[in-house]
Amino acid sequence: MLALVTGAAGFIGSHLADRLVADGHEVIGVDDLSSGANVRPGVELWEMDVGDPSLAGKAAARRPEVICHLAAQVSVRASVADPLGDARANVLGTANVLEAARAAGARKVVFTSSCAVYGLPDVLPVPPDAELRPASPYAASKVSGEVYAGMYKALHGIDFTTLTLANVYGPRQTPEGEAGVISIFTDALLAGGPTKVYGDGSQTRDYVYVLDVVDAFARAAGERGGGRRLNVGTGIQTTDRDLHALVAEAAQAPDDPDFAPPRLGDLPAMSVDPRATREALGWEPEVGLREGLAETVAWARERNALA
Repeated sequence: MLALVTGAAGFIGSHLADRLVADGHEVIGVDDLSSGANVRPGVELWEMDVGDPSLAGKAAARRPEVICHLAAQVSVRASVADPLGDARANVLGTANVLEAARAAGARKVVFTSSCAVYGLPDVLPVPPDAELRPASPYAASKVSGEVYAGMYKALHGIDFTTLTLANVYGPRQTPEGEAGVISIFTDALLAGGPTKVYGDGSQTRDYVYVLDVVDAFARAAGERGGGRRLNVGTGIQTTDRDLHALVAEAAQAPDDPDFAPPRLGDLPAMSVDPRATREALGWEPEVGLREGLAETVAWARERNALA
């Protein structure tokens, strides 16, 4: 299979590229290298923005069977500060990728969404058929992308699966994005610096390891899960305070954060229900949080030593 991965030099995309190459697939990566430079061996890199109008022509010439669309502006706060920039990257960029899929005659697009689309949910963990309540331009752009994917399926017969991700963490992560707190805690604790927890530490999130997420993408790139929104998470809530303790344990550092006032707009709790994903893709998370954090901290320690 020839697969095209947008955001292939980023955090999740680079791991996905590795997985697809290891599985014997040919991989084209599309990335402008603006927020990640993890260019992987065995990947044909097209250094370009996903909004570049020449993408459709290049895709038509190479005819990838599947496009995994991960490239995005991923910061909620940046989207609030610059909603037009967010829309250019995430709405127009997604439309351009879908047009490239049409031009290439691609069988399927796997679209990356976020648990942010659920807003303040009524129940936890959130099922994939829950009402969508985007509360930021970033979340709205992800809802828009899913609508566009459904429209391209109806108009052009291109199958799609939307993977709605919980808070992804693991090696190669940067402090930006929805699970950036793990990277922030890790770097500070390894350096012996101060750490900060907002509010009383009771806010919760659902943390899912990057290689588990990549496994969901690899499965969704096949024939299963077509036309569906599927949650990729553990269904387990972890408080900020407990997360800090776990990262400190992995880093062999003191568990003594400073506490700051709560940040305006932060959700009090979030986790997503992955049961439908198990049924649709045969997928479930394999890596527990303590194990995943140990791998993440070990990677950061090695990176810091090399630097």
